[in-house]
Amino acid sequence: MRAWVEREAGLLLSAITVLGMAMAAFGRWALGMAPVEIAGLILVYAAGGIPATITALREMRVNRVLDIDLLMVIAALAALSVGAAMEGAVLLTLFSISNTLETRAMGRARRAVEALMALRPDTAMLRTSEGVSEVAVEGLKPGDTVVLRPGARVPVDGVIAAGSGSLDESTITGESMPVHKAPGDKVFEATVNLDGVLDVTVSRGTADSTVARMITLVTEAQAAKAPSERFSAWFGQRYTVAVLVGSVLALLAFLLLGRGWDEALYRAATLLVAASPCAVVISVPAAILSALSAAARGGVLFKGGAALETLAEVRAFAFDKTGTLTTGKAEVTEVWTPDGDETAFLTVLAGLEAQSEHPIATAVRLDATTRGLARHTVEDVRSTPSEGIEGRDGSGPIWAGNGRIARRMGADIDRPALAAMTEGAATLIFAGRGDQLLGAVTVADRVRETSARGLAALRGRGVAELAMMTGDRRPVALRIGSELGLTPDEIHAELLPADKVDLVAGMTARGKVAFVGDGVNDAAALARADVGIAMGAAGSEVALQAADVAFLSEDMTRLAEAHRLAHRTAVIVRQNLIFAIGAMLVLVIGGLFFDLPLPLAVLGHEGGTVLVVLNGLRLLADPIRSDRHKEGTPG
Repeated sequence: MRAWVEREAGLLLSAITVLGMAMAAFGRWALGMAPVEIAGLILVYAAGGIPATITALREMRVNRVLDIDLLMVIAALAALSVGAAMEGAVLLTLFSISNTLETRAMGRARRAVEALMALRPDTAMLRTSEGVSEVAVEGLKPGDTVVLRPGARVPVDGVIAAGSGSLDESTITGESMPVHKAPGDKVFEATVNLDGVLDVTVSRGTADSTVARMITLVTEAQAAKAPSERFSAWFGQRYTVAVLVGSVLALLAFLLLGRGWDEALYRAATLLVAASPCAVVISVPAAILSALSAAARGGVLFKGGAALETLAEVRAFAFDKTGTLTTGKAEVTEVWTPDGDETAFLTVLAGLEAQSEHPIATAVRLDATTRGLARHTVEDVRSTPSEGIEGRDGSGPIWAGNGRIARRMGADIDRPALAAMTEGAATLIFAGRGDQLLGAVTVADRVRETSARGLAALRGRGVAELAMMTGDRRPVALRIGSELGLTPDEIHAELLPADKVDLVAGMTARGKVAFVGDGVNDAAALARADVGIAMGAAGSEVALQAADVAFLSEDMTRLAEAHRLAHRTAVIVRQNLIFAIGAMLVLVIGGLFFDLPLPLAVLGHEGGTVLVVLNGLRLLADPIRSDRHKEGTPG
């Protein structure tokens, strides 16, 4: 509310300054009536000068800095004191208009994501034992069941309990194509149910929803300044002092050169306006905030301008395999047991894997459910990264995992039947009790539909190095890598988490590196990379918090789009800084060595400021899209 009042008050004050300027000009040149001219000048100096003075004094008192507004007020008063009241009025009018345009333009960038709040429905259809009733969304709590009819907007984050249909998730992931959902799938607040009747179990309230966290993250990102933003702010504060001191010295120099007081003060005021760093200070935030908002609308959340700037410099990408380049929805393809009793073995294995969220565990549970098997009861479960999982049932300790844990337990896995299974390109999982091997299963993952196109797009952008990292066996990694178009040298298999960190560290020695993972199991590698990117982070608290960049969509082609946007932002920032500094130098030279008129200095100063803002705002019209959007193909 306060921001709205300040924004509208600024617009009103600018309107008053324009009206006053029109009155002054009309009174002087059209009517020849001094009273009309004077009344107009009073309006301009009051509406344009008093608010700027208040702002400048507040900055001096609170933050102990000299604000650029102070420079404009001093220049206008200097012009007034030497009889150039009209020139001073022109300065205040254009400065007021420029500030209003900047405020509204920058506000547009800041409000781009917050507009999602308006998409939240006020009510939801709650299913209870007494039937279905309409309730306020704020009253929903985890565990409640809401009914979604066709065309209804999803009121809260949840999981589909019954029914199936297509949802429009463009407001969250930026994906314009409908996504089919079935029982067990997640749905997110502010998305739209296109068809079908769905029962959704609430997983979190509105205060903790994906939309709420998106807005919080974007707000924090916009507040966290990039290095170039910090430089421009630092430069602006110190340069303002230099401009004030330089203008006083210029005034003394003009007087020593024999210029009259009025002329010397007029030229010093002109120099004050010409040298003001408004365009330099605003040029970087205008581009950064616009890019952050454009990215968020495309389902990509940067944790601040620093991540955006660093991504533009990245020339190497490292990827986790499972759940990133692949769907993470593996399937059991083969089962082996010493006694041939697959049912008993899968019952025990599914009970143990029921305690794990790993994609392989999900595949085992799904296979057991498909076969109609009950899960064995297993307790005291604990996992060992890059090895497997251990627990205890009524018969004693039990374990499941890869060859590392099997060898640690002393199990005999050197058998002909297992050798044939290990020759394949699927992941092999063993299970046993102590050194007794109960059986093994092979699980195969599927490459994500967009992964190959995403990697190809990165290569097309000139990315020098790609690497896939996985804890899986090398045959599995080679199968996935070949489908993605990676060379054997770009595929790194059988890695522990520490190995991934070491590989990323080695890559950083050759340039900036981005690591792309799921934001949970790859926290160390994400932190070690110059830019950590979590893919498919919608609805995941850990993923949203772990990385520098969070992709709410699982569309890998957006990665190249984000890299392109970051690079374009860097180009526009450079354009703005070069233009702003160049224009300022031209105006300063004109003020020092030539008779630059104050109105021309004002026009150059304010015009340059508005131009760099508009140039930065071009990024708002450059959203992140997948290649499916560009080609118009169905998703």
